[in-house]
Amino acid sequence: MNKQEFIEALNEDLTTEYRSIIQYIQHVSSVKGAKYQQTLKELDKHLSQELSHAMTLAKQIDFLGGQASNAVQPFQTETDPEKALRQDLRVEEGQLERYRARVEQAAELGLPDVAEALAPLLEQTQDHIRELRAALGGAAGRL
Repeated sequence: MNKQEFIEALNEDLTTEYRSIIQYIQHVSSVKGAKYQQTLKELDKHLSQELSHAMTLAKQIDFLGGQASNAVQPFQTETDPEKALRQDLRVEEGQLERYRARVEQAAELGLPDVAEALAPLLEQTQDHIRELRAALGGAAGRL
């Protein structure tokens, strides 16, 4: 992988973050029911972190001389609470795989600053996955 391919991969990650942001907004505003109230509060936190992830990616793309994408990965709108949480989990799991790869690729390309900037995205995404799995596994309907 060369630097330009890496920038393209980061831009693909950015389009996924945009999707996550829109998807979380849609789910937080449309999922109803008392048993989901605590879960929705946690999704609100995820939303803020997803915005931070998008900013981190955009800044790294700019740092590397690229132009941040404005495309959004398409997704199916989901209002059923369990299906919505599963949809969020699938996106987070994909992001985790990509961020692992990006940290390794940055290191291989001799970009330790970029690898360091991306590392927190890994930890937060792992937390999101853990919380979504707990919500889907029961855990009193909470994240």
